[in-house]
Amino acid sequence: MSVHVIYYKDGAKMMRPILTRESYLKLRGGEKQKAIVKAIRMGDVSQKHLLQQMNYSCLPNEDGTLKGTTRMSGSVGMDIDHIAADEMESVKERILAKKEELGLLMLERSARGQGYHLVFRRRQELSQEDNLRWASELLDVEFDSGAKDITRVFFTTTDDAEELLFLDDGIFENGEFGELNEAAQVDCGRITRKGENGELEECEESVTALQRNSSKSANRYPEEYKGIAYKDIIAKYWELFNDGKEPSTGDRDTLTYQLACDLRHICGRDAEWLDQVIPCYDGFTEGEKRQKIMNALSAKSEGMPYRLKQVLAALKSATAIKACGGTLSTPPEMPKKLPPLVKLLTKNVPEFYKPAVASAVFPALAAHMHGVKFRYWDNVDHEATFMNILIGRQSIGKGTIKKPIEYIMESIRQRDLPNRQREAEWKQKNPGAKQKKDPRPTDICIQMLIDNLTDAVFNQRIVDAHNNGERFLYTIVDEIDALKKVTSKGTTDEVGLLIRKAFDNAYAGQERVGADSVSGIAPLRWNFNASTTPPNARRFFGKMVNDGTVSRLDVATIIRADDNDEAPVLGIYDNQFAQELKPYLQRLEAANGLIECQQAKKLALEMKQENSDMARLYDSEAYRVLSYRANVIAWLKGMVLYVAQGYKWTKEIADFVRWSEQYNLWCKMLYFGQQLERELREEVEIERQSGPRNLLELLPDEFGKEEYQLMRQRQGKSGDGTNTLNVWIKRGYLFRDEVTGKYCKTESYLKKFKGLKV
Repeated sequence: MSVHVIYYKDGAKMMRPILTRESYLKLRGGEKQKAIVKAIRMGDVSQKHLLQQMNYSCLPNEDGTLKGTTRMSGSVGMDIDHIAADEMESVKERILAKKEELGLLMLERSARGQGYHLVFRRRQELSQEDNLRWASELLDVEFDSGAKDITRVFFTTTDDAEELLFLDDGIFENGEFGELNEAAQVDCGRITRKGENGELEECEESVTALQRNSSKSANRYPEEYKGIAYKDIIAKYWELFNDGKEPSTGDRDTLTYQLACDLRHICGRDAEWLDQVIPCYDGFTEGEKRQKIMNALSAKSEGMPYRLKQVLAALKSATAIKACGGTLSTPPEMPKKLPPLVKLLTKNVPEFYKPAVASAVFPALAAHMHGVKFRYWDNVDHEATFMNILIGRQSIGKGTIKKPIEYIMESIRQRDLPNRQREAEWKQKNPGAKQKKDPRPTDICIQMLIDNLTDAVFNQRIVDAHNNGERFLYTIVDEIDALKKVTSKGTTDEVGLLIRKAFDNAYAGQERVGADSVSGIAPLRWNFNASTTPPNARRFFGKMVNDGTVSRLDVATIIRADDNDEAPVLGIYDNQFAQELKPYLQRLEAANGLIECQQAKKLALEMKQENSDMARLYDSEAYRVLSYRANVIAWLKGMVLYVAQGYKWTKEIADFVRWSEQYNLWCKMLYFGQQLERELREEVEIERQSGPRNLLELLPDEFGKEEYQLMRQRQGKSGDGTNTLNVWIKRGYLFRDEVTGKYCKTESYLKKFKGLKV
């Protein structure tokens, strides 16, 4: 028996024995290991290669290497994969029922959760494949025929009881199985034959052929750079810089050379490593490819190329999207079983609109609450503030959110009508330019705002809402640009300021000395729904991605699962729908004071830790930053549902809260993640610098002309700075990338002035 853990040394796959149960469980039980398994189970199979790898079928070579070993251990590792979900339990029970006859040493769920790995005692008289076939017949299951090589490794899972189902200490008795028989020798990949004396001898010609064929497939060097596969880096490289097309006859020479020039910086400037990584494109011979690699290695180097940095940034942002669940093209799947209120509000829209509607209804639902505070796990009190942005391409059906919101807000709209009438009558009796005869009634409160207000009106609404029960204002607009009309300033900056104040319920308003002027300040309670397209969203929030504005939003999207552009067919909204909705709204209206829910608090704390683990796993600072408030927003939704359901916490609410956070984060990472990652990285680079700095030191290692001129303006410098750029280039501080048009700091500059190792 034996169990070995796999590791890499100088690009070679090595293994070392695990001798105790304690050591084995420690390797399986790390937080990173558990986070990776969770990510895989959520659909991100690209993380599988980060799991601990184990071998149970062989012993290493004298130097500790695994490749080509022929020394069998006393155990066999078996892979049973692609079991139907309804058969998983029965297969497990069948294995455990025959553990004595089988000689079972270990049983675990596979990384994807669709099968099992098991280890059993080797039958000496049988070859590796025959051992697997024997166990297969005993258990009445099919083994993975691709796992019959004794050097095959298995990606292990965790030490949790639902993952590691059986473990016998006999597995840690390391020792060589014994002399290999003829069948076993062939099974090990060594071609053998009987010599004249009847003993086995190696067939030199066959071995030479094997070595010749395997030397190309044997990956002596790492197949990844910082967790990203080189094949993915190359695919993204062509996507960004060659319209998604691989090199072909006519350009393969130039493009292979260009690729090698850029990849040398993450392949140790090693010719063999580059040879392993770079394919031969469109009939390119191995010799020609290697020549391009050698030419690239001898070319002048000016630090990490801008193209490569763009590729890695794009891949990092894309990979971090997977941390939210789902895939790069589809958001995390909505729970099948929803809380009753969410189920009611989404029942009249097609399936692919339900996530957007489920997110969009909360600003309106929370507008029914007043004087209510919820206590978060950190003991900070929050109110039910929701600002939802629905992002989707034109004519995709963003209007599907309107009907349910209309029914939610109907009672508030009806309550506003007499207040609007009273305000109009008061204005008529007390025209603006004259001294007011009558004071304005203090019990006027209008919650639903139109999208064309003055500062005075908006301020009046804020104060009225506060003085009449600490109520929320509410706005809905078809296009986010319309929010700029909520105040007189009419700027995106003002909207961003209001969003930040509203999320924190910070004081807002104005103080005036004129007798006719509106004065007063109060906590800003303002919920809204707004829709827009992806380009408009990025433009509108372009300067607000890294100032806390975007993180305060609840972002949703619509991604249709088909190519059908027909308008959605909605269900019927009628009096019956209104009557079903009414009890939930009445409970929200009746709520008051401080409301706590221990189950919700515990869930929020768990999600906070999970987010921290995911941020480390995916190495995403953007995910970490966005997850803080995404957690608060999802928790607040849970608290609203908790109140609406009569102060009852259910598994359906918990599942919805988890999904809601993942969905919000997925949408934010999709539309704003790459920009936020870049800005956070540049922020760190600037902070690393200390003492007096010149303009070039303030700029990132690669920058565009507009970025340069903006930095000049911030430093109070006049002119377009073209002469300065030319001087920097002449002095060898910069060079201009002809492909991207970016200015890049040279390797010599970075070494001399920044002390960097490049």
